[in-house]
Amino acid sequence: MADALGPRPAAPTSFEIAVVPDAESLAVAAADEFARSAAEAIGKRGLFHVALSGGSTPRALYRRLTKAPHRGAVAWESVRFFFGDERCVPPDSERSNFRMAREELFDPLRIPPRRIFRMRGEDAPRRAAGAYERSLRAHVPGRPPRLDLVLLGLGGDGHTASLFPGTPALAESKRLVVENFMPGSKEPRITLTLRAINAARRVIFLVSGDGKAAVVAGVLQKRGRRKDLPAAGVNPSRGTLLWLLDEAAGSKL
Repeated sequence: MADALGPRPAAPTSFEIAVVPDAESLAVAAADEFARSAAEAIGKRGLFHVALSGGSTPRALYRRLTKAPHRGAVAWESVRFFFGDERCVPPDSERSNFRMAREELFDPLRIPPRRIFRMRGEDAPRRAAGAYERSLRAHVPGRPPRLDLVLLGLGGDGHTASLFPGTPALAESKRLVVENFMPGSKEPRITLTLRAINAARRVIFLVSGDGKAAVVAGVLQKRGRRKDLPAAGVNPSRGTLLWLLDEAAGSKL
């Protein structure tokens, strides 16, 4: 049987924009959204499936989640953690998204390994991507799997996760997880595809700093034009999309 959401271009959908004063306020607002999404998913379906992002802005969110009041606002035993992308490095590498999440979130909250589904960056990229897709299909309900929340960042070139401008991953319409390369780099990446991201129930972009203001404005003006600005291709077909920005990142809107 084919997946319920067959391959097709993502049409622009409605979205929300929330602008907060600064990076600290952004972490608090993101933690509020995380806790709200978790409560809704657990209340309706018993589990909360979330895909984490790497980067400095998510790091601040993870630190906030380990502190009161957010630490006590989430039923952590009912959360299952996935990843939006990973560099092809060992899990103890300083460049590993998993390592950052482990140090800032999993260890402080004492999350057991059985609730964490990491991308195996130490394996051959295509094999690791295939294994992660099988894991998503095995552990996340839906056809295709519908994550309850996907957290995303935004690069200065308009990339999100490890979906870079002009790369083959942007044209992928069937696979949920692929190997990909950042232009100019020899280091492979593993990433969710737009197909997987757009199947989610909720997607949140977390963007901070005036260095991202121009690309935020560009992405929001060119929604659906994913070739040049991959983040513009994020349009959850049956879910919701929130752009959570600090004032600096939203200054050109």
